[in-house]
Amino acid sequence: MNDLQSLAQAYAGGANPSDVLASTVAALEDDDPVWIMRVPAKEVVTWARSLDRTTRAEREAMPLFGVPFAVKDNIDVAGLPTTAACPEFSYVPDRSATVVERLEAAGAILIGKTNLDQFATGLVGTRSPYGVPRNPFDARYIPGGSSSGSAVAVARGLVSFALGTDTAGSGRIPAGFTGTVGLKPTFGIISAAGVVPACRSLDCVSIFARSIDDAETVLDVAAAPDPADAFSRPRPSGGATIPARFRFAVPPPDQRIFCSDAEAQRSFEDALQRLEQLGGEAVEVDLAPCFAAADLLYNGAYVAERTAAFGDFAAAHPGALLEVTRAIVDGGRRFTAIDAFRAQYRIRELRAQAMEGIFARAPFLVVPTAPTIYTLDQIAAEPFALNATLGTYTNFVNLFDLCALAIPSGRYRSGIPIGLTLIAPAFSDAALAAFARRLPAAGNALSAASGQGGRLDGNVRRNRVQ
Repeated sequence: MNDLQSLAQAYAGGANPSDVLASTVAALEDDDPVWIMRVPAKEVVTWARSLDRTTRAEREAMPLFGVPFAVKDNIDVAGLPTTAACPEFSYVPDRSATVVERLEAAGAILIGKTNLDQFATGLVGTRSPYGVPRNPFDARYIPGGSSSGSAVAVARGLVSFALGTDTAGSGRIPAGFTGTVGLKPTFGIISAAGVVPACRSLDCVSIFARSIDDAETVLDVAAAPDPADAFSRPRPSGGATIPARFRFAVPPPDQRIFCSDAEAQRSFEDALQRLEQLGGEAVEVDLAPCFAAADLLYNGAYVAERTAAFGDFAAAHPGALLEVTRAIVDGGRRFTAIDAFRAQYRIRELRAQAMEGIFARAPFLVVPTAPTIYTLDQIAAEPFALNATLGTYTNFVNLFDLCALAIPSGRYRSGIPIGLTLIAPAFSDAALAAFARRLPAAGNALSAASGQGGRLDGNVRRNRVQ
């Protein structure tokens, strides 16, 4: 699938959305675990034909005109089931999530809903009764989660962009493992109305794209205040000016955790050298407050927010959840309201330390997207500890109200991508993108030799397509 600029050029040259979309859906295969639910091909083409009939002025007013996209299946689409990767939880919403409505109003065309770690609980991409989306670079390895299907759909070219969600790294870890761009925006600037919550005070709708430019274009459409979302915040206007000389924060050598993965370590060090060659000055900072916050997310009272989100459903449907998901949601029941308040106070203290010790010294922090990557067999043998390790450099971001951008940075000798993440205070989204563009070859997704695929349920009909 082409990026947004290539599609725009094709349409400007006379191509019709219906032809492009007909080709897109025809190339998809049935029973691909990327998808939980596909929009029937006939309805996709019917929707595209309505765009064929638009005027030139109408097309110019649609920044996503004729662009195929997908959404993670914890995001509502009117007329399609929302399962959150739990069949017994399934319901059919009458209205799409606000973010989906905004994208479609801008001309984007939905292809389907993607697979995920059940209830968006996990960073591995293997915790789903609908199967595991194959890592397009090496099927022996995990795709990352929880937004596994969305990342793989973009990496394999099934769609031009996709929505995920990010609570502890779910919009960044899969990007790192699939060679795509993963944008975790500032909390609240994209409405979460119509999104199944995992940890509502932390959840962000995220964007997977084939380039930094594409991710920014989608964010420009998606970001807007929404009265339907109590956590919604307006996004400040204006871009970012990046000086020729700049500082960037990095963890000191003793906090660069790679789990004995020499290739991942070498890739990170190469990225730091490229930033320095571009005029950057590396500033070593202490990530101890970040690591302490992550411990609260996995082992402290913040676990109980997941119990608050879907614990009642789990209690009423004892056999509905995967064993690993149930262990997490049940684990939150041991905490009290007192524990929750104490955890909030502690996070405030740790955030203040991080803001002073990190972001008062440099405008952004550079870290590996993940310390390493694991095989499917390794995750099956040790699902909890390895999942937590993957979140080493992602877990604290949402807790500290930061934004982040995961970009491709290198490859293992085997060809599997290695990711780099830039992190900054809230509302620095544009600045992060500007910094990231300075890294050679970081602006575009890595290519993978992989077939396309999909899962079609011909009995599903969207109630908005006539």
